Amino acid sequence: MSTTAAEQFALRRHSPLQRVQHLLHGHPAISPLLVLVLSVIVFTSLNQRFASPNSLSLVLQQVAVIGALAVGQTLIILTAGIDLSVGAVTILAMMLSAKLAEGNGIPGVLAILVGIAVGIAAGLLNGGLVTRIGLPPFIVTLGTLSVFTAIGLLYSKGQSVQQVDLPAIVNWTGETFAVGRFRITVGVVMVAVLYVVVGFALANTAWGRHVYAVGDDKEAARLAGIRVDRVLLSVYTIAGAVYGLTAWILIGRAGAASPNAITDANLESITAVVIGGTSLFGGRGAVLGTLLGALIVGSFRSGLSLAGVDDQYRVLAVGLLVLLAVAVDQWIRRVKA
Repeated sequence: MSTTAAEQFALRRHSPLQRVQHLLHGHPAISPLLVLVLSVIVFTSLNQRFASPNSLSLVLQQVAVIGALAVGQTLIILTAGIDLSVGAVTILAMMLSAKLAEGNGIPGVLAILVGIAVGIAAGLLNGGLVTRIGLPPFIVTLGTLSVFTAIGLLYSKGQSVQQVDLPAIVNWTGETFAVGRFRITVGVVMVAVLYVVVGFALANTAWGRHVYAVGDDKEAARLAGIRVDRVLLSVYTIAGAVYGLTAWILIGRAGAASPNAITDANLESITAVVIGGTSLFGGRGAVLGTLLGALIVGSFRSGLSLAGVDDQYRVLAVGLLVLLAVAVDQWIRRVKA
């Protein structure tokens, strides 16, 4: 009997619920996709404006920044880590870029590259502390959260940089253009490209397979010849580069560089990843699910707002979604052959 035939025979012995469990285990993006489709249907029935091109365009623009940050967060969570410094790194990179380019300082392109370099350096620091010293990712990023936040505030002196004081290239990510009846920003397109590139790397390269292997079982990956520390360091470094790029997108989205921007970025990026089906225990998930998770959060906020629901209930709804996603993940992880 072939392996495929044996698997099909085993599946026939499972109950319908166990078959669903196996399906979700093999395809983590199915759950968030169903939630997103259901959300669109419900919110459209409550208010027809939700499905209008203007409303959907606004949702895309609103989730662009958190969606981008969630790409880096996904990479780290896939290795069974977590990054609490994501917002602080992004703000530090944004303020450094904006201050350097302010008032025709250094060229805008160079300022953007400096911001990305800052993100990479922050990622190297986080990754180095995790791999070289052996500190837990939670403790490392909790500490660097305070460090990067303080540096950003001290450097900027708590002052914002307005759009009019920045070169056109720095503000370019906020420019909008029409796609049919929709209006999207350059930043949204950049986020879409980011998802395609990272998704391809995870699914079709040896590096991607190593990331999943390390997240699933570090010791087994080490015994299989995978250089675990090198993989982890690369993940934190790439995540840092993503945060630096997001700083540029954030300037365009906000129309200014403010040290008080995206104060909830840490929780929101983790929320998008978890709702998107990536396991907090590592080794299972995909950036497609993260994208769906970010869209779910954006849809809930926009849909409940259009339905006239108080903002506190919107926060409650997102919190319940996170609890449900974690519970489903725990159930899926108990899958039996």
